[in-house]
Amino acid sequence: MPKMKTKSSCKKRFKVTASGRIKAGQAGKRHGMIKRTNKFIRDARGTTVLAKADEQIIKPMMPYAR
Repeated sequence: MPKMKTKSSCKKRFKVTASGRIKAGQAGKRHGMIKRTNKFIRDARGTTVLAKADEQIIKPMMPYAR
């Protein structure tokens, strides 16, 4: 059986936590920060854990990250 390939875009953008959840960077912080509220900027720091529905899309693309 040949090796399965990991999607390159996923290995660059996502990490798997110890409990098996998918960790990703916060969206919406690339540009246009002037119009964003201070609360949005503060809450969007660091990383976030994806929702279950999004996890089910990403996990098959990362077969060895479990």
